[in-house]
Amino acid sequence: MIAKTVANAAILAGYKVVYREAHTFFEDLFEATQLKRRKKISKLFSETDLLIIDDLFLRKKMPEQAADDLLEIILNRYSAKKSTLLTSNRLVEDWGKLLRDNTASSAILDRLLHHGHLLKFEGKSYRLKEAASRISQSKQKKQDEKGKNMDLSKEDL
Repeated sequence: MIAKTVANAAILAGYKVVYREAHTFFEDLFEATQLKRRKKISKLFSETDLLIIDDLFLRKKMPEQAADDLLEIILNRYSAKKSTLLTSNRLVEDWGKLLRDNTASSAILDRLLHHGHLLKFEGKSYRLKEAASRISQSKQKKQDEKGKNMDLSKEDL
């Protein structure tokens, strides 16, 4: 939600934005490699004003090439001084283990954090909060309807 909000604001401000959920980002790179279109997708990811990769490490098992793919794009964007937004529920300390490559992970984080900001959000998931609210409203509605049905039954007597 945060990443999409930032994307919309950037687009409204006139920037070119590419948004991908992490699994789609890696799938796009893999597929482009298979179809001999790697340069085209790398250029798109490397040159857009703002690249957003959402929910990095949401899936525990990362593709075999994930570290190399992410490093390639981050290095290109760093050299071109382009903005990158990554979201993850995982601690940066765990990235090396998750990518199965501590060296690549260190290089990625080095470039991201050199001119970047690390924001940490704590608290309950807004999705869970909204779901709890919907459930509560649904229960209240059912109770209200049940009460109305009982009132109608009394009038029918």
